[in-house]
Amino acid sequence: MEVYLVRHTTVQTLSDTCYGQADVALATTFEYEAEKVMQLLPSIFDKIYSSPATRCHRLALKMGQEVEIENDLREMNFGDWEMQKWNNIPSPELDCWMLDFVNICPPNGENLTKLFARVSQFMEQLRNKNFEKVLIVTHAGVLRCVWAYLLNIPLQNIFKINVGLGEVLSIKINQNKDFDKIISSKNPGL
Repeated sequence: MEVYLVRHTTVQTLSDTCYGQADVALATTFEYEAEKVMQLLPSIFDKIYSSPATRCHRLALKMGQEVEIENDLREMNFGDWEMQKWNNIPSPELDCWMLDFVNICPPNGENLTKLFARVSQFMEQLRNKNFEKVLIVTHAGVLRCVWAYLLNIPLQNIFKINVGLGEVLSIKINQNKDFDKIISSKNPGL
């Protein structure tokens, strides 16, 4: 099965703000950016999945096909830190999390291990479906977890993988995980 994973386009939220599962607004450049992303994708899919976040769902709907919302494709939950300026998060909390973001959760949030478990579960279920071509519109954290899932890399290394806005990761998955392949990673230059 061919799977195209796409990160959402630019949002209005400032880069100094912590947002994960918060439903932030898309930038005014959405239509232009969506067209650039669509140029990197096939025109027809057997199935389209999207994170429930508006920033993902709107892009998925641009394909003109039915879209299934999938909660496992949500970004990491930053709990009490959602929509806070990174500089306003208490230093002891942030420092502790930064030392072990794989295992430590932000207050009332989730850690990377939980995010990876959700994403892996979704990928395992997907590999057993009878589709030829699938589109998934989601977030950078989810895309990084897919990389880790495919390559068996330690979770503490996933932030070494750059995932740009509108980035398209093309992979091939099979019922036997040993035969999975990364086809390409394309960035529309947003």
